[in-house]
Amino acid sequence: MKILVTNDDGIHAPGLWALAAQLTRAGEVVVCAPDREQSGTGTAITLHRRVRLTQVDSPLASVRAYSVEGTPGDSVLLALRMLEDVTMVFSGINRGANMGHDVLLSGTVGAALQGYFHGVPSVAISVEAGRAGESTNFEVAARLAPLLAARVNPNGAGPLLLNVNLPNLPLERIGGIDMTRVGTGGYSTAITMGRDGDSDDYRISIGKPRWSFEEGTDIHAVDRCRISITPLRGELSTAGETFLPEDLPSALFRDL
Repeated sequence: MKILVTNDDGIHAPGLWALAAQLTRAGEVVVCAPDREQSGTGTAITLHRRVRLTQVDSPLASVRAYSVEGTPGDSVLLALRMLEDVTMVFSGINRGANMGHDVLLSGTVGAALQGYFHGVPSVAISVEAGRAGESTNFEVAARLAPLLAARVNPNGAGPLLLNVNLPNLPLERIGGIDMTRVGTGGYSTAITMGRDGDSDDYRISIGKPRWSFEEGTDIHAVDRCRISITPLRGELSTAGETFLPEDLPSALFRDL
């Protein structure tokens, strides 16, 4: 099994290397990740400039490592072009949960989505952020990764995309694992304005989360100190499952 490991926190992030180290138990691991933090980039790819890929020193003797001057999505696209026979893509371990509406903004999930789009079973793994000054417990998430790799059959299962979120707790305080759906809510944003010469400038920052704790969701599971595994699909259309009037298309077309 050849496993591509990436993230959105950058090539030097400790969660990336905790994940890569444990996945060497499941197969050959290659790391290809952004050269700097790219949180919040979602599924973005670089179209209007060249993207530099550089082989870098790896802290793991058996693992080749590459940094990319681009987004998490760029990293997966370049790695899949450069490597042959990638069996799975793992993205993470992200410091901070990617649940609810934030799934669509997450560079961690966005990288896994690129693997999914190319027919490679892909997993995004994140750990809930701790309080200020509290370290992130990557150990449980890292141990979970090779277990997932061994139990997800890449042959015959078709494209697969899993979004995994863990509470920031040691194993003995985690209550179990739930299969979940995407919840409602996410991190708020704050905008502050400043001046740069004669023009205004703005800074967008992440605020406090605004979660809905509906039972069966990723948010509810992590809040109950359980691990959430959410199967995702790249088909965003829900045309057959809306509450819009059935005659809407004909009415719109009539009024054009």
